[in-house]
Amino acid sequence: MPLIRRAGTGDAEGIAEAFLAARAEMTYLPRLHSDEETRAWISGVLLPSSQVWVAELRGRIVGFAALRGQWLDHLYLAPAAQNGGVGSALLGHAKKARPRGLDLHVFQQNTGARRFYERHGFTLVAEGDGSGNEENLPDARYRWRP
Repeated sequence: MPLIRRAGTGDAEGIAEAFLAARAEMTYLPRLHSDEETRAWISGVLLPSSQVWVAELRGRIVGFAALRGQWLDHLYLAPAAQNGGVGSALLGHAKKARPRGLDLHVFQQNTGARRFYERHGFTLVAEGDGSGNEENLPDARYRWRP
């Protein structure tokens, strides 16, 4: 099982590596930002504005979850860490941190993530046309309530 711990400013690079690797596998996503812009966003925006937890395996960050209010804004795993319980551990931690419930958005094309969230008790609330996200791709809103 991974070690789940609160992220610090020194974790920005590890978070960026997991994020970039995961997004590289999502071939339907347009590439809107350079790796350098993404790293700057993680250290300058994501970490200061969200509660972020990282998952470590053998001392290396392999995934993270970012919460802002009742929203699970991000849950990403490096591809090599997928399907091994790391995502479930991060999501379980997020649920404990928000025991009254969580909301999230996921791209409609991300069928694996949709199945993952549904297996963990999230229900589909609405589907959108993508006008509310930077990528302009159809998305789905999910909600978990205990």
